[in-house]
Amino acid sequence: MSLMRTLRTKLGLMYREIAKFGAVGGAGVVVNIGVFNLLRQHTGLQTVRASILATLIAIAFNYVGFRYFTYRDRDMAGRAKELSLFLLFSGIGLVIENGILYTATYGFGWDSGLQSNIFKFLGIGVATLFRFWSYRTWVFRAVPAREAVEEAESFLADGSGGRAGERAGQKKGKQAGINRR
Repeated sequence: MSLMRTLRTKLGLMYREIAKFGAVGGAGVVVNIGVFNLLRQHTGLQTVRASILATLIAIAFNYVGFRYFTYRDRDMAGRAKELSLFLLFSGIGLVIENGILYTATYGFGWDSGLQSNIFKFLGIGVATLFRFWSYRTWVFRAVPAREAVEEAESFLADGSGGRAGERAGQKKGKQAGINRR
């Protein structure tokens, strides 16, 4: 019974994480597609160049959303490392996303507005699968569960914490004039 409860709890947390990731990611998609179409219509940028710029803007938007909404309860130590890993995995996602658009545009000649948006959206979808896995595994790492920390703290506080507990017991014994060896 407790195994089922534990599994249900973990799945519930995973569903919430996916929902938060989806909310931030959905807003990021709107930013990405919106900037892409603005750049395509109002500048002379080529399709893939406009897409890369739009993706970079969406990456910045998404980092703020993931750090302060989706993964706000995750470990915040080592921000420089976190940001470096986020940019690394986002860069790989950028290559996946824009590689699909590049192939459609220059490999097959599909460069109309509708075709570009379809393949941009497809690229975002494929890259999102990679990003979800990499961000939750490597970038926004989970902090230890509260129960595990509390159990470890109480274990150490009881004086039964291995060598540390022995030393604490020896110190108390010496203060009382008792030799425990």
